[in-house]
Amino acid sequence: MDPVILSRLQFALATFFHFIYVPLTLGLAPFIAVMHTRYVRTGDEMYKRQAKFWGRIFLINFALGVVTGITLEFQFGTNWAGYSKYVGDIFGSLLAIEATLAFFLESTFIAVWAFGWDRIPKKIHLMSIWLVSAASIISALWILLANGFMQNPVGYSQEGQRLVLASFTDVLTNPYGWHMYFHTVFGSFVLAGFLVMGVSAWRLLHNEHVEFFHVSFKLGASFAFIFSILTLLAGHQLGQITAEYQPAKLAAMESQWETRSQAPMNLIVIPPFGNTEENYYEALAIPGLMSFLATNDSNATIKGLRDFPPKDRPPVWPVFLSFRGMAGLGVLFLGVSFLAMLVRGCAPQLRWILLGFVIMIPLPYLALQLGWVVTEIGRQPWVVYNLMRTSLAGSPGVDWYQVAGSLAVMGAVYTVLTLVGIFFMGKCALGDPKTAPSGHYE
Repeated sequence: MDPVILSRLQFALATFFHFIYVPLTLGLAPFIAVMHTRYVRTGDEMYKRQAKFWGRIFLINFALGVVTGITLEFQFGTNWAGYSKYVGDIFGSLLAIEATLAFFLESTFIAVWAFGWDRIPKKIHLMSIWLVSAASIISALWILLANGFMQNPVGYSQEGQRLVLASFTDVLTNPYGWHMYFHTVFGSFVLAGFLVMGVSAWRLLHNEHVEFFHVSFKLGASFAFIFSILTLLAGHQLGQITAEYQPAKLAAMESQWETRSQAPMNLIVIPPFGNTEENYYEALAIPGLMSFLATNDSNATIKGLRDFPPKDRPPVWPVFLSFRGMAGLGVLFLGVSFLAMLVRGCAPQLRWILLGFVIMIPLPYLALQLGWVVTEIGRQPWVVYNLMRTSLAGSPGVDWYQVAGSLAVMGAVYTVLTLVGIFFMGKCALGDPKTAPSGHYE
């Protein structure tokens, strides 16, 4: 067995589990900060209980995110020494900034917020949760700029067998990284909105603390609706950047084999099976739509997969299915969140619709995971696009059984951690919000 393939599976597994927690950390922190701000401004104890109730879920999620993320960085040394040696001068600097600037800030002030209730001045305490929110968003920026360099390498020069940083400004302003950043962060806010709506809907469905969960449902609906719109817009912009910098990925996303001007979008497509280079089935073509969505020009030429060497093509089926699934879910989120906005004033009385919001809880998680499948598998066979192939990025001297063993152990440990996390977050979500200690700032 190929140790590089196993290393890819191991990194994908770790990323999958880690990315269960990261989006909720990004999205739930500002939600809690808004509730905390309302409490400080109004003195209404209910908003304090809101902040503390959702804060419990946030703290469990944050802890699991830290634990599951540590192994990702270790793998650059254990499994991906070739990659680390080649691009470490650039990639490593971005990760170092993320850790020292953002992660430590986030970790420090999350403790201040969690243990500072009724112990420190109220404005300083409020500032701590806003700093946590800002730090988490800044942390995501550096991580995604690092990934953006892999998608669109800029600001480097070649010195022997490695890349060195030539222009930090170019790396910092990489358009691919910024478009990934906005799409991911907005999607994380959508996830937080739907989680809050879903949990609140479940409690309302059982007539539990109706006033409390009606308030959180309404704010969750606002988050979900506003950021569903922004996520779709950011996704459209990211698609156009992909068309410009990674045309093979775009072709795989749409299973487009023939280079065409006025390229249509087929609403129904079955990609080819085997080695054929033609879709098995196409239907409901909209002329020029693919060209327009990719370039804002319905007459533009879109390069098909046949014009890329087979060795440079990403695998079509996983990229195509993941993109269609992600895009379809994005449209669904917009529709459901719009419905939530319409009914949010009378949600406790609409018991027939509340269960639907509960069912929606896992779907934003799925959409975010599908987005990463498109991003990472769509970049293949390159680990650094057009510069280094993934097959050359592994660690020399590492045997397949070593990676397979650590992969099995990691899968088992991460599965247990996730089940434990779901149990405790579920316990918090179903707990009594009135059990949060009351009291006032001195």
